[in-house]
Amino acid sequence: MEIGPLKHPELSLYLGTYTDGPSHDWRAMLDMARAMDVAGVDRVVVSDHVVFGENLDAYADPSIGGQAGGRQPTGPDGSWLEPVTVLTAIAATTTRIRLGTAILLAALRRPAVLAKQLATLDVLSQGRVDLGVGVGWQREEYEAVGLSFADRGRLLDHTLEVCQTLWTQQRASYESPELTFDGIHQMPKPVQPGGVPVWISGTVNKAVARRIARFGSGWIPWGPANADISGAIAAMKDKVHEFKTDVASRITNVCEETNNLRVHWQKQVDDMTERLQDFDTIAQKQAIESRAQTQ
Repeated sequence: MEIGPLKHPELSLYLGTYTDGPSHDWRAMLDMARAMDVAGVDRVVVSDHVVFGENLDAYADPSIGGQAGGRQPTGPDGSWLEPVTVLTAIAATTTRIRLGTAILLAALRRPAVLAKQLATLDVLSQGRVDLGVGVGWQREEYEAVGLSFADRGRLLDHTLEVCQTLWTQQRASYESPELTFDGIHQMPKPVQPGGVPVWISGTVNKAVARRIARFGSGWIPWGPANADISGAIAAMKDKVHEFKTDVASRITNVCEETNNLRVHWQKQVDDMTERLQDFDTIAQKQAIESRAQTQ
């Protein structure tokens, strides 16, 4: 759900980038991304896991970031592709669809390297990148990269601070308990003014609201917020208001336009249904063409 004023409904679709099978035709995944691009889907989003431990029941524990009733879909030995790499491959074979993560566990990456990767992708895609981030639910992922799961909120903030500093400052300086640098140059900058837009994922709480106020171009609701989007937006607006008035004002605009959004969506649903019905045909055609080119 976008934070800013809505001009028209946008359709974002998840692309499966994981499998629990012993083998998988990943070319079909890229074919589907191209089909989304041709059919007019606004944004393709992919998910992220670096490693898995064996306590997968944690996915269903809301107290640590999981979702009540949720289930990790592959088991610990499922294959999960790295999302920035996948989006780079999709960027190379599409022309208009936006490229997003929902979500990237950004805190697991070294911030300056991540800033460079995303700026490069934004340049190569001509400004089509959206960075969706969250803190995750799995302690083992943080332990595997030598980071504290308990500090995951601060680590995410630190990562976003560094990324936005490097994206917006020609001669960058930064100071925090985690990292200090001065006179640092990183080029190219992202194509999009102000850097890659950051979408913050989470439930309605003060930590997420504070993060939206500091960094966010959008909000990705999680957990109970998905059951009542209108109510969740209003609640999040109140919390963000405590930290940044102009952002709260933009969320108010979203709340006021919720009913209009439903009306606009109904007007467009028939057209979108037709576009979605084309997916199988387009994907099959592109798969055949792709196979022919490799033979």
